[in-house]
Amino acid sequence: MSTSQPTEKQIDAIIEAALEEDSGRGDVTSEALIPVDLTGKATLLVKEKGVLAGIEIAKRVFTHIDPMLQVDILIKDGTAIKPGDISATIEGSVISILEAERTALNFLQRLSGIASLTAEYAAKVKGTDAKIYDTRKTTPGLRALEKYAVRMGGGQNHRMHLGDAVLIKDNHIAALRAMGMSLKDIILKARKNAPAGITIEAEVNSVKEAGEALEAGADIIMLDNMNVKDMRQAVEKAAGKAKIEASGNITLANVRQVAMTGVDMISIGALTHSYKALDISLEMESQTLKLI
Repeated sequence: MSTSQPTEKQIDAIIEAALEEDSGRGDVTSEALIPVDLTGKATLLVKEKGVLAGIEIAKRVFTHIDPMLQVDILIKDGTAIKPGDISATIEGSVISILEAERTALNFLQRLSGIASLTAEYAAKVKGTDAKIYDTRKTTPGLRALEKYAVRMGGGQNHRMHLGDAVLIKDNHIAALRAMGMSLKDIILKARKNAPAGITIEAEVNSVKEAGEALEAGADIIMLDNMNVKDMRQAVEKAAGKAKIEASGNITLANVRQVAMTGVDMISIGALTHSYKALDISLEMESQTLKLI
């Protein structure tokens, strides 16, 4: 639904905020212990199977700290990785490398975790017509990067922000039903008042409501926490007249079953709120250390 790339301005702002958060009064440990003229080489070592995402972000962290650092990317984002793989090397001032280390890894580990979890879900629905989508359940301030990571894992982006599409959810419906409006009335009102050409999606809780949304001309009908039997009925009712999205309580254990109902979209908040960071570390190569 939304596939915009994070802009350089967005990325720089995120990196600057993260580095400012981490810097405090500076890296007092490295400054107290490491000679300013000590140089060396470090590697970003993969310790867990998954999908890489955020390597370019990590590079920008290092070069933001010290433009003189030489960062060579060896594995591109979106690539399957395994323990022992080296995703990048960094050469230059040891103090600079150590100052950037944690922030660079924080981005790389977390974005790779999102990409890896997304890839697991995408693999489960392979061979069906369903696509895996994310939600707006993202870390505040990091949405652009986290949705990028979803794409690197083979997923699709739902709304990037509130202006991307009309999504009529349960609380909208509850508020307007209190004013005497039916679901059909609500969808028709959205169509009338929303910007021309914008997608109208409605959340429903039953096959009956799916029929109402279809009759009102919704472009996408979201089946919220419905069982697979009801999902199949909703898909049959839509018969290509609207896209059908499944959402709510979808896990790796049941996503294949959901996909087999014929839904077009499966949205999963867990992609960006319940992932596990991938184990990637920075390792200094002691044999490369030298004073200049």
